[in-house]
Amino acid sequence: MPVDPRVRRHPPSSYHSSRNESHSRTMTISPPSRKKGRRLRRRSIVLIAMGVVVAVIATVVTVIAVNLPDDLEIGRLSQKSNLYATTSAGTPYLLASFYDQNRVEVAFDAISPFVKDAATSGEDPGFYDHGGVDIWGTVTGIVSTVFTGTARGGSSITQQYVKNVLVQKCEALTDETERADCYNTATEASPDRKLKEMSLAIGLEKKYSKDEILRQYLNITGFGGSVYGIEAAASYYFNTTATNLTLPQAASLVAIVNNPVKFQLDKPDSATNGAANGYADNKDRRDYILDAMLEHGKISQADHDAAINAPIEPTITEPSTGCQTAGGSAYFCDLVMQTLRNDPAFGADAETRLANVRLGGYNVYTTLDLDLQSAAETTMKANVPATYPGWDVGGVITSVEVGTGRVLDMAQNKDYSQDPAVQATGDNFSGINYNTDLGQGGSNGFQTGSTYKVFTLAEWLNEGHSLSESVSSRPRSNWGTFEDSCNGPQSYGAAFNPKNDSSSENGSYSSALQSTIQSINTGFIGMAKELDLCGIRKTAEAFGVHRADGNALEQGAASVLGTNEIAPLTMAAAYAGIANDGVTCTPILIDRITGPDGTEIPAPTSNCTQSVSTDVAAGMSYAMQRVMTSGTAAASYRATTPRVPMIGKTGTTDDNKDTWMSGASTKVATVVGVVNVSGDGQDQRTTYFDSGQAATARHRMWPDVMSVANEKYGGDSFTVPPRSMTR
Repeated sequence: MPVDPRVRRHPPSSYHSSRNESHSRTMTISPPSRKKGRRLRRRSIVLIAMGVVVAVIATVVTVIAVNLPDDLEIGRLSQKSNLYATTSAGTPYLLASFYDQNRVEVAFDAISPFVKDAATSGEDPGFYDHGGVDIWGTVTGIVSTVFTGTARGGSSITQQYVKNVLVQKCEALTDETERADCYNTATEASPDRKLKEMSLAIGLEKKYSKDEILRQYLNITGFGGSVYGIEAAASYYFNTTATNLTLPQAASLVAIVNNPVKFQLDKPDSATNGAANGYADNKDRRDYILDAMLEHGKISQADHDAAINAPIEPTITEPSTGCQTAGGSAYFCDLVMQTLRNDPAFGADAETRLANVRLGGYNVYTTLDLDLQSAAETTMKANVPATYPGWDVGGVITSVEVGTGRVLDMAQNKDYSQDPAVQATGDNFSGINYNTDLGQGGSNGFQTGSTYKVFTLAEWLNEGHSLSESVSSRPRSNWGTFEDSCNGPQSYGAAFNPKNDSSSENGSYSSALQSTIQSINTGFIGMAKELDLCGIRKTAEAFGVHRADGNALEQGAASVLGTNEIAPLTMAAAYAGIANDGVTCTPILIDRITGPDGTEIPAPTSNCTQSVSTDVAAGMSYAMQRVMTSGTAAASYRATTPRVPMIGKTGTTDDNKDTWMSGASTKVATVVGVVNVSGDGQDQRTTYFDSGQAATARHRMWPDVMSVANEKYGGDSFTVPPRSMTR
């Protein structure tokens, strides 16, 4: 065969000569050097063998991982749920946030490049090159786990993300035992878990881009305590956003990811990682990351050196959470949360709903009008003290939009707290919402006094009577028998002997209109005597009226005068129904809800029903307008500006323990009360606050709220009743 001249050939003699020379040199080596050479050869053989073994293990691990299931189901992240009110400009205003994990998910472009480069350089330099798995690091971790039983690092960012997703699924479980078992499985130190993570990471890389995986990783990972995700971490530790983090800040935050307990920056008194030593542990890890960023060409030497020399100066910014952060709107906030937890749209049962609220990510836009809410809070603070010597005093205000049921304001005279320890510090704290039903976090309700008389008026007109028709209103010791189609005829004897507020009201006969204007007790008992007590109760129920404690409405003769204990919000909705031509809409607190991805979620809707006919409602409004202009509510009417057509009714319970002013325009209904929460109470006519007589506080507060309502919402004329009702 011809020899290719381009190939350099060596004569066999040269080859043999080399071997002989080598052998000859070997023969002259001293014995110690010979032993050292043998050790080096053995070490080389061991290293080669280990390399082969590791390579084989890596190959086997990869094959196993590739053949494991690789479909990772990624649920939504636990995030903050936010409640918003509406400003004068119509823009959302944050009332409160709720979360188990303080997280705000952000887009890739909303994360500083410093953060991305710090994460990849410090945690996974080969992130943009590998297929989801750092083979050598993972194998090392598996070997360490097998031989030491201790989990070791080496996971890629994708693998870390997989682990975080699995842990998040555990956090979403409602059963504590299931959650603990799930967490132990997701975090156990075993080769099986590592292999599963590898398989899922490989599958993940097939579905998502590197940038998307990095974004999700930075949004899911923990930064110590309840802080999750880079946006929340930036806000909590440095009072900034993920977009605006500086290089040293970014490196410090990424440092926390490696060991949150060791490296977090909110323990200034820590001996190893506190303010006194410049957060030394975090700085060591931060500087390691900065070195890695320099090594991989992510930053310049000058930027590196400046960042290394920068002190770590956290600005801890505690996130607001819970209704206690909503100020005077806290009780409204609490009612919204009660609604979310009881709404079937959030799950089939209470446990599931609580879990969904906890998982978060909802933006809840409420009906609260900040203009009216501000007026309610201001006038409440000015007129009803949070505490009063010898009296468990309560003050309530709530407004409902006519025709929609939207709750526009809600205030009371207490400071909100659900913490028993806080409540124990003073009577000014309460977790009970005086405006709502017992089942909605409220009280047992309050006797409504004469504001309840309007339902007897409604039934009077329902039955074909007119406002001008007179009844016997003479006080007497025995009113005889009352018709009750539900329970049979009712007789009370001398035990039932209602009195009027003034002796001037003790005439023999009073018209229904005059009884309404002057709130004559015996006049309404006379009207009830000609009606069916069961019919009066059913008419009240048609307006959505119910006891706050959930029991059935009382329907005895005394109930005509307002002995049922009812929530103020219930009465506000009923008065809105009167002003709405007899169409009552159930109260709602939420306008709309969006999920984490911006998708609209159905919000609870108001149910509007025709409580009484338009004519009957018009007759009621006719009488109740005159209560405002020339009757017991004239003080509220005169103090309201601007004035629009308004209806109203006052109420006072026995011994002046509770006083009420309830009324409405065609746009807004408002109920105001000063009440006795518990104990014997006080006679409000002989009790004085700094603002004046307790009994007249209602006439100072109601105009303050309705003046704002009239200015903002206006008001139209009420429907005119048929002449047959008024003549």
